[in-house]
Amino acid sequence: MVLQSPKAVPSSKQNKPRRSLDTAKSRGSASKSRRQTNSKQPQKQSEPPKPAKKKKKKPKDPEQDQSAQIQEPVRRVVKPDNQLELSEKELEEDVTRILTGDDPNKPKNICKFSFKDKCFKPDPPGQGDNMAIHFSLEGSNMHVDSDEYKKYREREAKLRDQEEPATDAKVTADSQTATTSSGTSTAASVSTATAGGEHTRNQFNFSERASQTFNNPPKSRGVHTEPPPITQYQDEVSQWKVYDSYKSDFLLSQSIDKQDGTARNITFDDKLASVVLAEANDKKADTIHSENMEHALKTMERLVNQNAEDEVFQDFKYFEDMADQFRNGEGTLLPLWRFSTERANRKQVTSLCWNPQYNDMFAVGYGSYDFMRQGTGMVCCFSLKNTSYPEYVISTESGVMCLDFHPQHQSLLAVGCYDGTVLAYDISNGTSKPIYSSSLRSGKHSDPVWQVYWHSSECLSKKLNFYSISSDGKVANWTMNKNELKMQPIMHLKLINPTKEDSDEPTLSGLAGGCSFDFNKKLDNLFLVGTEEGSIHECSKAYSGQYIKTYDGHHMGVHTVRWNPFHEDIFISCSADWTVKIWNHKSSQCILHFDLGNAVGDVCWSPYSSTVFAAVTTDGKVYVFDLSQNKREPMCAQKVVKRARLTNAAFNVKDFILIVGDDRGGVHSLKLSPNLRKFDWGGEDEKAQEDGEEEKEIDNDTIQNNKMMKLLASVGSGSPG
Repeated sequence: MVLQSPKAVPSSKQNKPRRSLDTAKSRGSASKSRRQTNSKQPQKQSEPPKPAKKKKKKPKDPEQDQSAQIQEPVRRVVKPDNQLELSEKELEEDVTRILTGDDPNKPKNICKFSFKDKCFKPDPPGQGDNMAIHFSLEGSNMHVDSDEYKKYREREAKLRDQEEPATDAKVTADSQTATTSSGTSTAASVSTATAGGEHTRNQFNFSERASQTFNNPPKSRGVHTEPPPITQYQDEVSQWKVYDSYKSDFLLSQSIDKQDGTARNITFDDKLASVVLAEANDKKADTIHSENMEHALKTMERLVNQNAEDEVFQDFKYFEDMADQFRNGEGTLLPLWRFSTERANRKQVTSLCWNPQYNDMFAVGYGSYDFMRQGTGMVCCFSLKNTSYPEYVISTESGVMCLDFHPQHQSLLAVGCYDGTVLAYDISNGTSKPIYSSSLRSGKHSDPVWQVYWHSSECLSKKLNFYSISSDGKVANWTMNKNELKMQPIMHLKLINPTKEDSDEPTLSGLAGGCSFDFNKKLDNLFLVGTEEGSIHECSKAYSGQYIKTYDGHHMGVHTVRWNPFHEDIFISCSADWTVKIWNHKSSQCILHFDLGNAVGDVCWSPYSSTVFAAVTTDGKVYVFDLSQNKREPMCAQKVVKRARLTNAAFNVKDFILIVGDDRGGVHSLKLSPNLRKFDWGGEDEKAQEDGEEEKEIDNDTIQNNKMMKLLASVGSGSPG
């Protein structure tokens, strides 16, 4: 803060420039007074000189006079009490201040009541909230074609008409006065009258015509058409006329041949009666309940569902876990959707199966593994395009324990129930009634059916048939005849008594309960059977009386047994004894053994690699193994559900998706990370691909077969791992 004081005396350094300036001024005034004195001297020389006493005056210093009169202010700095103590570096530092256009007086926390959500919500700032209007002026422009401008022109014309007579009278009077005056005065008066009569421009209604552009005249175009023909009709309506009209139309419709294309003259009465009669006789379905409306609603439902879950669909299509580049020998599973329905909340997922043609559709069987909690069953067909509700829902009288799609006829679905009944559905007809059902007359299982499997028939009739296995110890073939489903047992699972080990021939007593079976992909007659006693039997359709070979490796029921889809000698099995084992059917001992620490519900091979398989356990975990990468530990062991048991698993054929089912009616879809779906070409095939030496396209089945052969060579075909 700077204060000025007039009493302070300036320093010598500050007064130096002012003194020099004052000295120059005094010198200039002295020279000026001398010139004035010299100019007055000639006048004084004519007069006689007068004696006068000269008084000597002391010369005054002009600098002192100026310094006495001018006193410069002195700067005195007053320091406030709350001033910050800053260093020189901080004082020299530039501090940036940003100016914004926000009005500080404008409130920012305005809340308005939302009638949609029925609550108060903060009102977001608008675009013109911080705008301040400093000057506003309404213009006086009018459009030429507007009514306001026309009224203005009429008003101006009236004023002009009123002013013209007064102006003419004034000009006449001025001209009479000008005749008596001189010519110059006449000219001045005429010019004055002319100037007085001229109309000045209106500054509020002025337009420079040179600045206006030429406007094209508007054009109007019209087309004349011929008016439609108009006919007048009038008639009286009575009961007998309506009856006669309907009767005549009925007789007319009977007499007309539909294939006759000749034109006829039908009156308006006949046409009206025919329309009314057609609407009365034709029992058309309501538009709301028609097939077209159902198809449109399904499409709309899929669109809405995909918009609502757009992020999940983007992850399903494009997401790749880049962290796998830094995880050597490990992978992850990305959860996508959970498929469920309210009607299946208290049911267990007992089976899963993908459709062979439509890769986005899969069927889910709902039932119960608990003997004391049996009830109705249900089959739901879900699609990845609509994850909110199943596409088809089929209800059954007994719990569904297994199901399978036909590999060629994708709409045929075979279902096995807890009461021993097998059913065949055609989901394309849109009804929940089976096309075939087993009965006591045609044949039926007496215990729950644990698995069904469509298999090609070698008979000449080429009838559709499938196989089933049940706890009653029977493996049956079901043939779909014209009117019924015929049962033909192909194998009775005889129980082997292990008490007499020294005897050459085993003792047969009773029937073993079957849990699972699977046919070989390349040898049609060869199939495997897993039993409740923990044994795995190799059987053939040609020898239905005895087993070809028996594999003893499990101590509890074998839940699943599956052949490898690429190698005809390798199969895998899982059991409730916590183990997963890989076998070579030429050896009686397993080649690889995995203990997962809990009962294994299901195991399945991947459709894209011969060394990748997945298993689910009752503690809610999913294990994914890749034997070509690690033969001892799983690549991924991830917990998917809490407080639930996983019962089934199935790989998608096209996409890298794994679906698993739990005992609470939910189906979880999981996406495999890049480390879990590596295509290891391996060996000479990979080298041939890189060098470009091999011209033939490499068969994937051959490559996967070579991978398994390489694994068998490294492990040893007869020694367990």
